[in-house]
Amino acid sequence: MKLTNTPLRVGIWFLAFVELAVGIVATLTPRIFYDDVPWVSLAPPYSEHLMRDYGAMNLALAVVSLVAAITMEQLIVRAALAAYLVFAIPHLLFHLTHHQHYTTTATITETTALVVAALLPAVLLALTRERPPVGGRPGRPPIVRRSAAQRPR
Repeated sequence: MKLTNTPLRVGIWFLAFVELAVGIVATLTPRIFYDDVPWVSLAPPYSEHLMRDYGAMNLALAVVSLVAAITMEQLIVRAALAAYLVFAIPHLLFHLTHHQHYTTTATITETTALVVAALLPAVLLALTRERPPVGGRPGRPPIVRRSAAQRPR
């Protein structure tokens, strides 16, 4: 089923753009990603391998998100958003427990950004629910009530 919800489409395009941007920078210029993206250098020590793998993972997620945004097929959209959540929730949980080198402002700002990054795909996922047409049922034509005179004999 094709989804037509405009906020859902905009949200998926936004997530795809973020994943693409992060993926390109982390894959092609891992040291710049580590040094210049806020908070990244405050986490565990630099590893080119880890940064490139993280970038490639974001690029893979961007591909799935782009397909979802282009097709707006319900199954693909749901799979892309679920995949994003599988990443975003553990990412948030890790950072919630690793703020020892952060200032209070950095802790609040990063936590807010990561909570939004987990909530946005969850809200978008809720928007993928199929809503039946008025008087109808999901995936089925509406129920038509007929009078006794209209019923086939």
